[in-house]
Amino acid sequence: MRLHTICGRNAAAVEKARVKFGWERASTDWRAVVADPEIDIVDICTPNDSHAEISIEAARNGKAVLCEKVLALDVSQAAAMVAAVNKARVVNMVCHNYRRIPAIALAKRMIEDGTLGDRIYHYRARYAQDWITNPDFPLVWRLQSKVAGSGTLGDIGAHIIDLGRYLVGEIKEVCGLLETFIRERPLAQSQGSGLSVVGSKGGKKMGRVTVDDAVSFVGRFKNGALANLEATRFAHGRKNHITLEINGSKGSLAFNFEYINRLEYYNSEDPADRRGFRSIIVNDGSHPYAGAWWPNGHIIGYEHTFTNTFADFVKAVAAGKSVQPTFEDGLQNQKVLAAIGESARTRQWIKVE
Repeated sequence: MRLHTICGRNAAAVEKARVKFGWERASTDWRAVVADPEIDIVDICTPNDSHAEISIEAARNGKAVLCEKVLALDVSQAAAMVAAVNKARVVNMVCHNYRRIPAIALAKRMIEDGTLGDRIYHYRARYAQDWITNPDFPLVWRLQSKVAGSGTLGDIGAHIIDLGRYLVGEIKEVCGLLETFIRERPLAQSQGSGLSVVGSKGGKKMGRVTVDDAVSFVGRFKNGALANLEATRFAHGRKNHITLEINGSKGSLAFNFEYINRLEYYNSEDPADRRGFRSIIVNDGSHPYAGAWWPNGHIIGYEHTFTNTFADFVKAVAAGKSVQPTFEDGLQNQKVLAAIGESARTRQWIKVE
């Protein structure tokens, strides 16, 4: 596999990245990149407002496409992306890297083989960060709906929604609320064009935040399981905190991202005097992905989730068959995001299309 061309907006910065990471060429013209006959794979890591345009053009040129989440700004864009990759019959994938945590993949295996029983009752998940709690933090693109689509909902909420769909099944209906705690933020010196300037504070121009800072919602999966999810970027002390718990008719699973190599398992069929959550260290060669890394007992980290993702994608390209999560998964996620947004606006239960 060759690292052919790295592309970005700033020529000097792209060239610096090219040298640092060992790419053959650097470019600031993404259209030329996706049209280059020497390139087989396009990996899209741009802000959300350009995912659709680049993906559709890449598919038209016969390229396999790996796109960063969230897939698009809205459902219509995501649907157009799905149509484009299906028409071109190109391999496609959304980069939901948390599916490739060995503990999460083991949870999937245990649910599918009936370890938790024939019915799942609950899926609870929380994703918490604190990087925008400071009111003086600037109005970056992730806080602008025209570029990001949504805020915390699409940025980190999309991850735990995707994990719910991966582990439990499709979501049928939702009831949610969104909140923006800080509605105005200072503009960086280079900002201003296209933004809503609402005044000044302490000599700094202020712009309007047009996305959510936090989201909470309950819902129901098509198989009857209940969902209870929260995502926030206003949890002091939480840097990248992901927790989830799944309760079934025969047992439970729990996961905490800060203990990435562990999966907690409770078996209700254990003898009464020996019941309790046991900690499975998920780095034995028999565990998902673990056999591709170090000797048994040696832990892996966050970066390995991306390596696992890229490895699965490259294998899919070689086989000519897409691997989950596909753009279709991204579209289904987008429909859940849209339903939560509509529910928050209307204060009603909303069915997912």
